[in-house]
Amino acid sequence: MMTAIEGRRLATPGIQAGLVILAGALIMSAAMGSRQTFGLFIGPFSFDRGMPVTLTAFAIALHNLVWGFTQPFAGAAADRWGSAPVVAFGAVAFAAGLVLTALASSGLMLVLGLGILVGIGISCTTFGVVLTALSRAAPPEKRSMAMGLASAGGSLGQVLLVPLSQWVTDLSGTAASLLVLAACLLAVAPFGLVLDRQGQSAPARAEPAMPLRAAVARALGHRGYRLLTLGFFTCGFQLAFIGTHLPNYLLLCHMPAGLGATALALVGLFNMAGSWGCGWLGGRFRQQQVLGWLYLIRGAAIAAFFLAPKSEASVVLFAAVMGLTWLGTVPLTSGLVAKVFGTRHLGTLFGVCFLSHQIGSFLGAWAGGFVFDVTGSYSLVWIATAIAGLVAAALHFPIDDRPVLVAVPVRP
Repeated sequence: MMTAIEGRRLATPGIQAGLVILAGALIMSAAMGSRQTFGLFIGPFSFDRGMPVTLTAFAIALHNLVWGFTQPFAGAAADRWGSAPVVAFGAVAFAAGLVLTALASSGLMLVLGLGILVGIGISCTTFGVVLTALSRAAPPEKRSMAMGLASAGGSLGQVLLVPLSQWVTDLSGTAASLLVLAACLLAVAPFGLVLDRQGQSAPARAEPAMPLRAAVARALGHRGYRLLTLGFFTCGFQLAFIGTHLPNYLLLCHMPAGLGATALALVGLFNMAGSWGCGWLGGRFRQQQVLGWLYLIRGAAIAAFFLAPKSEASVVLFAAVMGLTWLGTVPLTSGLVAKVFGTRHLGTLFGVCFLSHQIGSFLGAWAGGFVFDVTGSYSLVWIATAIAGLVAAALHFPIDDRPVLVAVPVRP
């Protein structure tokens, strides 16, 4: 019969994993929630500060690109030194970028703050660092669910911070709203300490040692990893375009001024269920198959929304469907990388894959503003965004997900 002490010993790892999930969700809530508010500032920066839509869209697009290029380095730093110092550095950089943006009186300050510092900060406070810590804390059979739960909890920031940012902007202006977001980032920085409490699971510790350079070369030589990386481009393109330009697009369609913020908040609300659901599905079905169907559904929803007459009901329905498919790609993609290559260098390998996602994000945010300035319409980008979903689905279905764990001697 199990004693009380033995029961507590067995329960402790589950409690610790739960704390890691909670800490990860809070960190990503502040980081991703703040990021999802940026589309609300395009109009104010254009009308109040006289900055072109293209410039603001470029700054938002640039943070996506910087995020992508710095993500492998942030992941490698977390692999080597742990998540706590990386999260702390990222939170400070993110907050500094928001403060600089709040004070921006020129395009250079806007690009430096919203583009470069925010990009560096978000690479250290989101998926590549947080989900990597979770993947090591959870056993393989529960890994997809754990990452789905953290991603779902992280969406709470979008639900809360988007309307909060809109309310503060209406009450006190854009600068005050950005300063509030900066304070939220600094408040969650200490939770990075919790991410390192659990350590690696037994299967992760048993993985064969491999130099980082060899691990990256092995991944880049794997056809499935290349397909996954190419497909991840579509996710970034779709989400950045919609998250950045949906509020302005709805204004052009003569929708109420606050409907854009409501739509983005609804995306975050439904993403809570969607991320959890995708994590659950990823633990029961082949993750690349779930990803393929997710991209098909998302592409069809984008096409239907673009072609349908615009109304408040159609906007709400579109936001709900997009929310269900929004960030579910991230735990599935990260989980698939961990399944094939293990977790020893997961931060780096996911970071390399995520770079493709962020190149897509850069193009989605920037192309939306560029096409609008040139043509006066978002139509071409909506069409491209829908077609990209079909292409991504075709790339994911044939991925080979068999584990590739071959020991490589480490030179002394």
